[in-house]
Amino acid sequence: MGPTDADLLDLLCDLVAIDSTNPGLVPGAAGEDKLVRFLARRLTAAGLQVDVWEPRPRRPDIVAVLPGHGNGAPSLMLVSHLDVVGAPPELFTPQVRNGRLYGRGSNDMKAGLAAAVTVAERLAAEARTAGGRSPLAGDLLIAGCADEEWESFGAEALVERYHPQAAILPEKTDFDVTVEHGGFAWFALESKGVESAGAEPEKGVDAIALLGPVLAGIADLDRELAARPAAEYGRGSIHASTIEGGTQLPAYPGICRLGVERCLIAGESVAQSQAEIDTLLAAARAADPRFDAISRLVVGREPVALRRDDPVVLALVAAAAEELGRRPVVRGDIGWADSGIFAEAGIPCAQFGPIGDGEHTAGEWVDVDSVALVARTLERAVRSYCA
Repeated sequence: MGPTDADLLDLLCDLVAIDSTNPGLVPGAAGEDKLVRFLARRLTAAGLQVDVWEPRPRRPDIVAVLPGHGNGAPSLMLVSHLDVVGAPPELFTPQVRNGRLYGRGSNDMKAGLAAAVTVAERLAAEARTAGGRSPLAGDLLIAGCADEEWESFGAEALVERYHPQAAILPEKTDFDVTVEHGGFAWFALESKGVESAGAEPEKGVDAIALLGPVLAGIADLDRELAARPAAEYGRGSIHASTIEGGTQLPAYPGICRLGVERCLIAGESVAQSQAEIDTLLAAARAADPRFDAISRLVVGREPVALRRDDPVVLALVAAAAEELGRRPVVRGDIGWADSGIFAEAGIPCAQFGPIGDGEHTAGEWVDVDSVALVARTLERAVRSYCA
C-alpha cells in the first residue's frame, strides 16, 4: 500500500525538521544538501530513478522519475523549491496545533513537496503490485530546486537538464489554480562622491544627497504606475529597498548604495525597468553635473501568463473540482515563483497548493487537512495528464 494521510503528515514533519536555510540569504547556512540526501534515500526506496547534481557546490537539485509505459505519452513534473529563509532553531521543530502545522517552511513550500513525494510513492506502490508496470503512460518526475528564495539558479539548472511537457508547482495557493504571476527586477545603484571632513565643503561631494533626485524619481514613477491599468492580481510598482552610505557624522559620504525593486505585471518587462532606472540616473545627472552613479541588475524575472486552456491547466482544474466539489478559482498572483523559469523555458507550469499563512515569519503554518487534499488533487491531475 502507498502512504496514508498520517504518513504524509509524518513526512511533512520530517521535512520541516531539516534545516534547508538558503546560504545566499544567511551566510554559512545549511543549504539544501541534507534535505536532498533525505529525499534521494526515500525516493530510491520507493523505486524511482533518482538524479542528484550540484548546480553550485553543496547546493544540489534532485529529480526522481517514475517511468511511464506509453511511448510518446506526455510527461509531467511536480516541482518544489527546497530552500527556506532564515529562522531561529526552534522554528525547525514542527508543531501541530488545532489542525495546523507550524514551522519554518511548513507552507513555503515543504507541504507541497511532501504532497508531491507522497503522490510518487502511492503511484510507485501501485506499479509494484502490477509487476512493475506504472499506472501512467507518461513519465512522472518529482523535482526539488535549490535557491528559489534568492536567485533561482536551481530552477535554471533544472530546465537545462530536463524538459517535461508540463509542470505543476504545489506552493500555497489556498486551493486556487494560479496561471499568471508577476515578475520583478532588483537593481543595485551606487552613487560616488568625495569623502572629506564636514568642515571642508570645498573638497567634499555628498554621495547621499546627490541621490535625492533618484529617490524623488522613484516616488514619482510609483505614483505614475499606480495610475496605470492594473492586472487582476495587482499593479506594477517600484520602491527603494535598502540604502547605506557614509562612515561618520562629521564627514562627507564618498559612497551611497541604493537597492531598488521593480515589481512587474503582464505587459511590463525587465528591459523596460532597466530603461526606467537609466532615465532616473540621467535626470539626476542633469540636475547636478557632480552626480556620478552606476546601476547593476541583480536579478530580473519576467511576468508569466499561461493559456487557461493549456492541457496541464485543464487537468489541474478538473482534478481540483473533483476533490473540492466545486470549480476552483483560476487566477493570477503578484508574487513571483519558479514557475516563471519553466514558462521561459517553454514548459507550462501551473500552481496549486494548500491553505496556510505567515510564510517568512515566526508564525508560518499550513492546514494539515489541506495538504492531504492537495496530494489527492495532484494524483488525479497526474493520472489525467499522463494517461
